[in-house]
Amino acid sequence: MTRRIGGLVLGALAAATMAAAQAPAYKVGVVSESGDIVTWFKPNGGTLVVDRVVPVGIMPADIDGPHNITVAPDMKSYFVTIAHGVPFGTLWRFDADNDSLMGKATVELFPTTIAITPDGEFAFVANSDFHGDRPRVNVVSIVHVPTMAKITDLAACDMPHGVKVNHAGTFAYVSCMNSDELLEVDINTFAISRRVKIGKGHDMSAMDHTKPAAHAQHQPASGSSPAPQPGILDKECAGTFVSVSPDDKRLYAACNYGNTVQVWDAATLTLIKEIPVGTGAYNVEPSPDGSMLLVTNKKDQSFSLIDAKTLTEVARIKSTKKIVHGVAFSPDGKYAYVSQESIGSDPGAVDVVDLATRKVTSSIPVPAQPTGITILKR
Repeated sequence: MTRRIGGLVLGALAAATMAAAQAPAYKVGVVSESGDIVTWFKPNGGTLVVDRVVPVGIMPADIDGPHNITVAPDMKSYFVTIAHGVPFGTLWRFDADNDSLMGKATVELFPTTIAITPDGEFAFVANSDFHGDRPRVNVVSIVHVPTMAKITDLAACDMPHGVKVNHAGTFAYVSCMNSDELLEVDINTFAISRRVKIGKGHDMSAMDHTKPAAHAQHQPASGSSPAPQPGILDKECAGTFVSVSPDDKRLYAACNYGNTVQVWDAATLTLIKEIPVGTGAYNVEPSPDGSMLLVTNKKDQSFSLIDAKTLTEVARIKSTKKIVHGVAFSPDGKYAYVSQESIGSDPGAVDVVDLATRKVTSSIPVPAQPTGITILKR
């Protein structure tokens, strides 16, 4: 009898160990902009299960507005932009194990996306300032992560929204919605080394370049400007997001007004191709192996899959909710997780996409305006 019980115990332990070994070694984090929460999910095959919910923000009588979330390269901490404040927004850093606040830095007006350098030393935060007077020169805040001290506000462009650091840690790239520019920031000098036009810009005819722009204390940063690409200034792009291919050779810019994804050569900052996608292209991310891109079409209730080799749209998949926002990939590249915003009392969601079958396997309700989404490897 004793041997039988011991055998059962050992068998149960072995089964538990095997189950733990087979469980995906990552979690999915989503911020809810109208609910001041971060929801962490555990993957379970083609669906997600809530792991924990973390409250963020400091204003009990108002909405703080967490907008974006990203994880440090060492996976020991994660970062959330808090859009609202008095007068500026903030960048918060949390411990990835216990969700305790490790520090925060004041940035500028309505911070949106975040990019962390591969060594974990610096955070770049795009301050979009959705409600400021236009034209205007907004800033990208650069924060020293170990101390959470802001180093500088780099005068950038009109409404910087997307920011990504390349995998070599040499450059940060910024997409600018209103001025329709793509900026290259040298991480060694914290200066803009190059800028290029990606469209004609928003209401550019109304700009009087003989007068100082609004918010004049932020002077536009320098940086060489490659010649505009043929036809690129014929329409407005409104670049909402920028991403970098795994080999750092290409940049991908989502054109929210142009309904396209632009593919740029990172070495020369020349346009390789512009790919039509759905209406309101918003976020663009390459898969972990770089073989495909996923583009969220915010005004089309869909997301596009693009073959990164042929640079063609190979599938357009309907999302379960109308307003599609962000995307993150499982580390093994089997699944994509697509966040969708709420409309009134109808909650938002995260759609789980099987990339082999190109089908949504499940949709998990997420309350209070889910926006930014990220992956935490464990």
